[in-house]
Amino acid sequence: MNVHQFATSLSSGDAISDEMLEIRSVLREQGHVSEIFVHGYDPHSAKHIKDYREYRRTSAPDNIVLFHFSIGSPVSKMAFRVPDRKIMIYHNITPHDFFLDNNRILARECYKGRLELNLFADKVDLALGDSEFNRRELEAVGFKTTGVLPLLIDFAKFDGRADPVMSRLLDTGKTTLLFVGRVIPNKRPEDILKVFHYYQKVFNPDSQLILAGDYRGQERYLAGLQDFVLRLGLKDVYFTGHTSFPELLACYRAAHVYLSLSEHEGFGVPLLESFAQKIPVIALAAGAVEETMNGGGILLRRKDFTGTAALIDRIITDEKFKSGIVAGQVKALAKYSRNNVGRILLEHLERVRQP
Repeated sequence: MNVHQFATSLSSGDAISDEMLEIRSVLREQGHVSEIFVHGYDPHSAKHIKDYREYRRTSAPDNIVLFHFSIGSPVSKMAFRVPDRKIMIYHNITPHDFFLDNNRILARECYKGRLELNLFADKVDLALGDSEFNRRELEAVGFKTTGVLPLLIDFAKFDGRADPVMSRLLDTGKTTLLFVGRVIPNKRPEDILKVFHYYQKVFNPDSQLILAGDYRGQERYLAGLQDFVLRLGLKDVYFTGHTSFPELLACYRAAHVYLSLSEHEGFGVPLLESFAQKIPVIALAAGAVEETMNGGGILLRRKDFTGTAALIDRIITDEKFKSGIVAGQVKALAKYSRNNVGRILLEHLERVRQP
């Protein structure tokens, strides 16, 4: 078959971009012709893409298009007009309510994005969420034929070399807590700061917190978080901003515990990346988090800042307890093996090819 992907952009280090490259690899290994058509890209990704406007020369009714839906994209208009069979992959749109107080533009775009999603309900042969949580959203807005395709992640890349400068900066000998994700309200970094406040003040003053994620477009929110750090009297809190993959590897390798208190997640790639790095994970069971963790790590049913600080202390001081968590996380990763997710992808393609 000819199975091509459409997306707004392809950027090195981005989780969805990495998935697109993995999907292409799986398809080519099976003998299918597969290219990636995008609107924008970074210089490192140029060799992997074709301009989406060129697709009209490739389009055919027997082709299958995998379209990674995103808000406000000119690619979507093109993808849904071609006569090819269509599979939409939905990675979630954060509800606009999270951004009303600090970023009205982003709030507007997320609101419009969910409206736009409704327009395509009758224009695809199959709509896939990368979690059951996302699949239910698709079903709720009217997509008739839906399914789940977990994110295809290349865990082998985590065997690579970490950035030496970042590694040296983080090698302080301190107990290190980590969160990876954009500095954005739905991720609730302020709640992570509250937990760290109790952990550093009550249990372990020799500790540091890394919040690794891009904050471009969220400078006002970041300023509020930095002010909060000062008011709490915290030491050794680091906002990294955008990181290269080797820099991100350095953050993971410095970490002793991964903590997420996000209130909306459509999947949760850093949870699984932490599993792969054998970092004990504590996460609030919000959105698709429980599903993503697949029985691994420690799930929090509610926010309890002092209790979570005590739990972190137990992980750090009780090696048997920590080992049990890590073993459970390794077992949970089997669901996301390349062979398993690749098999699910090919089953969905057959479903569309032979309706």
